[in-house]
Amino acid sequence: MLSTSSQSPSTQPYFPVTAYTTPPGRERLLHRVLLRSRIYYMSALIKIVLRYRPQTMSGQFDKGTWARAAMDFFDLMESCGGRFDITGLDRPRTVDGPVVFIANHMSTMETMILPALVFPGKNAIFVVKQQLRDLPLFGLYVQDCIAVTRKNPADDFKQVMTLGSEKIARGYSVIIFPQATRSAVLNPEKFNTLGIKLARRAGVPVVPIALKTDFWGTGAIMKDFGPINTGRTIHIAFGEPLSVSGSGKPEHEQVVDFIRQRLTSWGGQAL
Repeated sequence: MLSTSSQSPSTQPYFPVTAYTTPPGRERLLHRVLLRSRIYYMSALIKIVLRYRPQTMSGQFDKGTWARAAMDFFDLMESCGGRFDITGLDRPRTVDGPVVFIANHMSTMETMILPALVFPGKNAIFVVKQQLRDLPLFGLYVQDCIAVTRKNPADDFKQVMTLGSEKIARGYSVIIFPQATRSAVLNPEKFNTLGIKLARRAGVPVVPIALKTDFWGTGAIMKDFGPINTGRTIHIAFGEPLSVSGSGKPEHEQVVDFIRQRLTSWGGQAL
């Protein structure tokens, strides 16, 4: 590990390097003994959520605490046999000030761990579905995020533009998943330009993030908490920051191309 969650995330980044690969031997014996079932990871996940419940309930769940919790989730993924391959960690740090992160959306995992990868250089919040904020326990983590219903595109657009601009003006970066829902396949036609438009309005760069996080599967009953697929590597790549000008169409195409190229190089699917 590069760091432990006992260190202060306000002074020491968990990932001060440019790239990270999970070293051998991170999977816990108990996970193997339990036949790599959901019993281990679900019980450990609930423990992490409960560990930070006092801060969320008292309004003291600041961005440093969130990053520490995200690092706990990251450690959990490795203890479940997750093998991370992360590149471009230094790229957001080349920008002085907030950015809009634009990423494909494949599983719940990215919401859990991304704060640990960008903090403390970037205090980031997500654009999330309202249903996520309403979840028991976990919903408390994302109360400060920008919520959309995905029922009325016009209302969602106004919500993101207004609140997103306000958050950026206060120094927060915003993480947006332009796809309407989680998907293992990248479909450019369903990858909207909301992140580009927010960055243009706020006058900040965009940073693309390509993700392949299908290590964390989609559940049949509980969609957010599916099975763990231990044979799959978790790939994350941060792209070069892009300044948005004019219509933003060229920058949108660059973001999509970056994600498509990385995803297909990892054996993923893109249309």
